[in-house]
Amino acid sequence: MNADNQINSKSDKPDCFGILEKVFPMTALGLRQTPDYCFNFCPVKTQCLEYAMTTKKGIQLEEEIIERGTKSGAISFLERWSRKKQVYKKLIRKNEK
Repeated sequence: MNADNQINSKSDKPDCFGILEKVFPMTALGLRQTPDYCFNFCPVKTQCLEYAMTTKKGIQLEEEIIERGTKSGAISFLERWSRKKQVYKKLIRKNEK
């Protein structure tokens, strides 16, 4: 962990926990990558990234991934529809909380 991401003693989670732009930022190449300090040293990296993907920004990222897959031909229309429906349901659940 670097100095910006200290462990919060109350919850045993770093202050950056679940913040998508910190735990899965966009690189200069336009791809997202887990920073080395998360990947190598964070004891809660999996839970953190999973939580980040349930936030509104994480759901938007999931939609972007679906669209890229569709444009590249890696995802069929039916699979796209199914995934978009799942993302929509996540968004509805998130808004209900």
